[in-house]
Amino acid sequence: SEIGTICDQVLSITPQTQEQVDILRNVSTHYETVLWQPVSNEYISTQVQAHLYVPANTSGHIQFQVNHLCLHVYFRVLLANPNELTKMQMKNDSTDPRSSSTFYERYHTLEEIYDWINRTAQDNPRTVKVILIGSSYEKRPLYVLKVKRWWRKNRSISKSGFCVGVDLNRNFDVDWGIKGSSQNPCEEINCGPFPESEPETQAVANFLRRHKDTVQLYITIHSYSQMLIFPYSYTFDQAENHNDLLEMVQEAAQRIKRYYRNTYTYGPGAAILYPCSGGSDDWAYKLGIKYSFTFELQDRGEYGFLLPPSHISGACNEALLAVKTVAVKVLEKTQAPANDHTI
Repeated sequence: SEIGTICDQVLSITPQTQEQVDILRNVSTHYETVLWQPVSNEYISTQVQAHLYVPANTSGHIQFQVNHLCLHVYFRVLLANPNELTKMQMKNDSTDPRSSSTFYERYHTLEEIYDWINRTAQDNPRTVKVILIGSSYEKRPLYVLKVKRWWRKNRSISKSGFCVGVDLNRNFDVDWGIKGSSQNPCEEINCGPFPESEPETQAVANFLRRHKDTVQLYITIHSYSQMLIFPYSYTFDQAENHNDLLEMVQEAAQRIKRYYRNTYTYGPGAAILYPCSGGSDDWAYKLGIKYSFTFELQDRGEYGFLLPPSHISGACNEALLAVKTVAVKVLEKTQAPANDHTI
């Protein structure tokens, strides 16, 4: 049947022939649609699911192509009304979010996140320190929390929840602009005009450069696809400590499966996903941080980038278990006491 146009939809489309791949690539290049998965239309291929966001106001020409394509290939509607999920994510009934038992089961505004950061530091002056490392493109402060000698990076996102401007995970100076990226500012995978062109990238890179001799573990957390990734993503060459990195993510994936019955794919980024340049994990690894990872959280496409608040707890539990598993392994590998390491 044809795809309706009453409301926005997210479709899962699996092309069967090269002609269908070409049609889907053509559709996904127009601004009226957004390709959620894969990250670039160059990675659309036969027998592989593609997730496409189709707005209700899609032009008749694009709508015809989508309908024509879906009449001849396997497809299903992942989300029939993603706008409702977006509204659900922004809903917050509490005047003081921290007073609610469901604080960690909701999405929060940037102001609420800043408030949480400041209150956490004030309530725990001996164990938590807030460090300003720079400002975002929108001149918002970028903070690092130093917690019992653990480093955590915090970064703002766009209010709409969708990618805006440069993809920061393609803006780092490692094989920049070569694979899986674009210098077209209208592309979702825009790598920027030059490496570290964005203030957010500069802030993180400068911070890591200053502390590269003490930072042992770097983890960047993304969504979605449920993957535990390690270098390299920009090349199919194996990292020097490939076996150690593989052992860590394998154990993390196994523990997530055992405790939460959820499956995570794991391995080098280029091998299990696609070649991609300019990633922060590859850059950190090349800087000398030999335990560097990217965690892609829930889910595998049922909700995609619009994970409902009810799933936050599960996603966080899985991520925390993976972080703890990897961190303990790093401490074992570096053969130093847990209270004498910067991670």
